[in-house]
Amino acid sequence: MVRQRFGQVGKLKANKVEEYVHLHTQVWPEVLEMIENCNIKNYSIFRAGLYVFSYYEYTGENYEKDMKQMEADLATRRWWRHTHPCFDIYAMGCDSKFFHDMESIFYFRG
Repeated sequence: MVRQRFGQVGKLKANKVEEYVHLHTQVWPEVLEMIENCNIKNYSIFRAGLYVFSYYEYTGENYEKDMKQMEADLATRRWWRHTHPCFDIYAMGCDSKFFHDMESIFYFRG
């Protein structure tokens, strides 16, 4: 099993920061179960002002298939109806979405 590491960044709306932080103090159990079922481990979200940075490790065999499973999950979709309005949608590269993948430039396993 190879662990793939992912980092993502997003920008919150100034008037939605507290709501987004509060939502993550009580993430729904079915959402956490789906994250685990989709082979995501060590998932963290950090905040600096309006910017949020997420980090997770993927341990599965087919990332695209697992992400499609997550996107199709009804509980996850309901959760996103609460979290997505907290974000500014901004273009980075050729896409427009909430979180944007970041390039890994350094890793020390130690």
